[in-house]
Amino acid sequence: MGFLWLFSVVFILTGPSVSNGGYWPPSPGFYPSSKFRSMTFNQGFRNLWGPNHQTINNNALAIWLDRTSGSGFKSVKPFRSGYFGASIKLQPGYTAGVITAFYLSNNEAHPGFHDEVDIEFLGTTFGKPYTLQTNVYIRGSGDGKIIGREMKFHLWFDPTKNFHHYAILWTPSHIIFFVDDVPIRRYLRKSAATFPLRPMWLYGSIWDASSWATEDGKYKADYRYQPFVGRFTNFKASGCSAYSAPRCHPVTASPGRSGRLSRRQTTVMKWVQSRYMVYNYCWDNKRDHSLTPECWK
Repeated sequence: MGFLWLFSVVFILTGPSVSNGGYWPPSPGFYPSSKFRSMTFNQGFRNLWGPNHQTINNNALAIWLDRTSGSGFKSVKPFRSGYFGASIKLQPGYTAGVITAFYLSNNEAHPGFHDEVDIEFLGTTFGKPYTLQTNVYIRGSGDGKIIGREMKFHLWFDPTKNFHHYAILWTPSHIIFFVDDVPIRRYLRKSAATFPLRPMWLYGSIWDASSWATEDGKYKADYRYQPFVGRFTNFKASGCSAYSAPRCHPVTASPGRSGRLSRRQTTVMKWVQSRYMVYNYCWDNKRDHSLTPECWK
């Protein structure tokens, strides 16, 4: 009896082991992706660039990068808040230098002075895991002084073997990043100067970022392994569009009325960060934190 009780406690605290040596997070108790209707690519998006590097098969979109081009897509309408998700499967093998991204941005509307909220998968070399980078830009300048707010994670599963759901919740008060409904990061609005408030479109892309993507540019894209393919399905984009009435209420990812994470969700987020976060810009002593006041307020 004592052994079984101890095993149950350990299982609840750590989660079941997975084949890559990690552990699955505990259940967050609430699953926001189930609250929003899925859409097909054609219902909500259009090709933005690289049309010959994009196909749709059985409601799954494939975009790829080779030595001639990458590809990208964009939502047909802008949003001022909402829940934005997609199930994504990544390319296995050598993918150094390659970025597969799913993100919010208003770069085309405000070139050189845009906002952006990123989920980016940083390609890797043989035998090393992908890095999931989350990032927030606020009114980035066009003079090389764009201030990133990166938090990076290794995942508790192999993202090349199956589709997993990745999502961004953006409300007037906070931004939350999710992996399979598990919150991994929360970015709070502490001032208008450190939070995106203008409408943004939803994008996806695959492109060559050899100058920085893998170990700060140490490893480059190697086109002997082309094409590099990113697959997307189960799109969700629900919330207040830029054309919605002012009374439109922001969506929530919490079981409570506050709209913020529940206590259980917050505990699971901290669990993930303690085990799988590999970089936090606020902890980087090389950064000038006078430019990121949210780190010390």
